[in-house]
Amino acid sequence: MDTSLSTIAVVGLGTMGTGIAEVLALAGREVIGIDISEAAALGAVTSLEASTARAVGRGRITEQERTDALARFRTSDDLRTAADAELVIEVVPETYEIKQQVFRELDAIVSPTAILATGTNALSVTRLAAESQHPERVLGLHFFNPAPAMKLVEVVSSVLTAPPAVEAVTALARELGKEPVAVGDRPGFVADGLLFGYLNQAAAMYEANYASREDIDAAMKLGCGLPMGPLALLDLIGIDTARTVLEAMYAESHDRLHAPAPVLGQLSSAGLTGRKAGRGFYTYDAPGGQAVVPDALTPAADAASGAGRDVASVGVAGSGTMASGIAEVFAKAGYDVVLAARSREKADVAKGRIAKSLERSVTKGRLTAEARDETLARITAAGSLDAFAEVDLAVEAVAEDLEIKQQLFAALDKVCRPGAVLATTTSSLPVVAIARATARPEDVIGMHFFNPAPAMKLVEVVRTVLTADDVHATVRAVCARIRKHPVDCGDRAGFIVNALLFPYLNNAIKMVEEHYASLDDIDAAMKLGGGYPMGPFELLDVVGLDVSLAIEKVLHQEFRDPGLAPAPLLEHLVAAGCLGRKTGRGFREYARR
Repeated sequence: MDTSLSTIAVVGLGTMGTGIAEVLALAGREVIGIDISEAAALGAVTSLEASTARAVGRGRITEQERTDALARFRTSDDLRTAADAELVIEVVPETYEIKQQVFRELDAIVSPTAILATGTNALSVTRLAAESQHPERVLGLHFFNPAPAMKLVEVVSSVLTAPPAVEAVTALARELGKEPVAVGDRPGFVADGLLFGYLNQAAAMYEANYASREDIDAAMKLGCGLPMGPLALLDLIGIDTARTVLEAMYAESHDRLHAPAPVLGQLSSAGLTGRKAGRGFYTYDAPGGQAVVPDALTPAADAASGAGRDVASVGVAGSGTMASGIAEVFAKAGYDVVLAARSREKADVAKGRIAKSLERSVTKGRLTAEARDETLARITAAGSLDAFAEVDLAVEAVAEDLEIKQQLFAALDKVCRPGAVLATTTSSLPVVAIARATARPEDVIGMHFFNPAPAMKLVEVVRTVLTADDVHATVRAVCARIRKHPVDCGDRAGFIVNALLFPYLNNAIKMVEEHYASLDDIDAAMKLGGGYPMGPFELLDVVGLDVSLAIEKVLHQEFRDPGLAPAPLLEHLVAAGCLGRKTGRGFREYARR
């Protein structure tokens, strides 16, 4: 194997191929860009010129470095110009026929010691290698879009790949400033293997009219800290490309979670493939454009949900972190708040937690001392729900146990005045089952805050089949006043965020169970390749494995999909008392505080 890799050919000069060529040229490699389309080749040169000019303008490279990089990049429409390349990276359309033809032709052109890499994210590297006269030199080199910005590179070995080839491209990836992750050959590899199942579930959720495209995307951005919502991401990737990846994944896994949502096929067949077509889930200003423009599905900016009820005072039931966080949010927004716990002592402890939180905000310059004092003065600690007699909105934030919540709502029904809105913060339980514990289920709604409540902007507003219109309007208005972003969703397990998040987390656990990749590689892949703020195992340990298991069980029970069954490894860790950071051990071990 040639390990110098100073001359590299990139076959296919679409967005990804051009991005890879830019990375290589800036890193000092001689790059031969090959495409049968003269327009694509010219577009690659223009793109490289524009991208490097922006880099100079932002001070990332010098003008001389730009000039040198452009001089190292040349284009051709003839595959034979790859003859002197020590590495060839193909990024042609995602079909076996096209890729195999490229590899067959390269066999007759390049040196026997040259390495051949496929940029596929869905097809079998082993099947592609088997078509080559030298399968030991064929591997996968999967960059992520946009290649100049994304740090992850998945290095994919087949059972035929020679270790020196893997070592050479791994070293190259590091020299390019990338983070290489070694993975085996299966559709989707690590990052896309987890990402596309999640994207598919989001498409199915939209197709079922469970939530609007805007609310699904906002929920995942604000609730999980993702850089882009799933439907917008599908438009960026290409809906046809996503469908191809999912077809390949389903062919191997036979998991219904990977069976492409019908809407993906419908949009693809109609030519509505996302940004590149100017229309997909959203409509764009032009084919290839980035700016979303209003269409028939865009909600009106002044859309009103009807007149709501007046809310001046709020009761928050509970004494834990979530209850105190929610009480702080309401008090900061100017509401008079009653914070009730099972005893006055517990309520005082919760209020003390709020005082410490406010003090930290003052220390960091986010809040004045005067505002701190005014906020704390609006909160009254109480040892009984009787203190909720005159509140306009009662919010429960107690244990995630249906029986406990039903008992609490039965008590609220007796205590709260007629017309008061009763809200549950449940993240997974059926809101209607909680509402039926009262004699006024029309007054009950879900308000699912995210932890930590003062920082997280999202609130899932969960309307049951019994919730009154003015109750829904009231909660939407309250969310605006407390500066939260409400998303509407129906009363089914997981709502939006957990219904999309936890199957993804469960699939990550299954990858480890199958010894496909390590915890560290999976976490790195999702952070570097998917832009996730935390890897799945970091997040599971923070959330708590017992909490995660409970949500997985609820999702499985509701949807009855075998793919949603909790991973056995998760059940075993919970049974062993390894619950994550709170116990000092989960998927990883932590120093006990």
